[in-house]
Amino acid sequence: MAETKVPAHIIVIGNEKGGTGKSTIAMHLAIKLLNEGFSVATMDFDGRQGSLSKYIQNRKNFCADNNLHLGIPEHYVVKPTNDYNRIPEDLNRIHDLILDIKSRYDAIIIDTPGSKNYLFEAAHQYADTLITPMTDSLIDLGAIADIDIANNRIKSPGHYADFVWETKKFLAAHGKNYLNWIVCGNKISATRSRNKEFIFEQLEKIGKTYGFRFCSGLKDRVIYRELFLEGLTVLDMNLSGLNRRMTTSHLAAKIEIKNLAEFICP
Repeated sequence: MAETKVPAHIIVIGNEKGGTGKSTIAMHLAIKLLNEGFSVATMDFDGRQGSLSKYIQNRKNFCADNNLHLGIPEHYVVKPTNDYNRIPEDLNRIHDLILDIKSRYDAIIIDTPGSKNYLFEAAHQYADTLITPMTDSLIDLGAIADIDIANNRIKSPGHYADFVWETKKFLAAHGKNYLNWIVCGNKISATRSRNKEFIFEQLEKIGKTYGFRFCSGLKDRVIYRELFLEGLTVLDMNLSGLNRRMTTSHLAAKIEIKNLAEFICP
């Protein structure tokens, strides 16, 4: 009897704020999984800015220009409709697309817009794992929880935590009782600071209340930004044909990506 293929695990990279490095994490996770032999599809729901789509196109161009054969995920772009009346029709189209893709890949990684719209909301509703990158900023922390800093206590959930709670209720109503929610530090200062320590301490504490696990994540390294233009990742640096020298920064960044990928498994 032929084995039934397990549907793809869907990883959504989401945060109701731009500039937190969602596309960098999405691309590195995709290449990490490809390197481990998994079949991977990526989906860019941020159809207007399209950072992930540009990243993947840069990779294709770099491979073509240098006669290289690097791993590239199968990529899909989902652009929002400008006609409010066509949103239900568009959601049905997206649903059919994801059902088709789920049957053909081991993993799907979805990059979301940096602000809430119907595509942002829809992407979260397909998540098996939700990764929320955030910087070591009190502004980013405020999206998760309103903190009374003077008294070191949680006053109320932030707007994004409220949204994830509503998403969890939606998923439970449709038979999915667990969402693997990970809040991941990204663009984190490499230097030790009281502010960073306070935010990390709060996230560890908040996670127990709001149902997420906190991963210290990725530091703010120039290398991540430099590699975007060529579509490369830190996981590519030791591949034959690239003629790139591995630096200490490359090695440290590679460990960060490895740790994040391993953290996904609860």
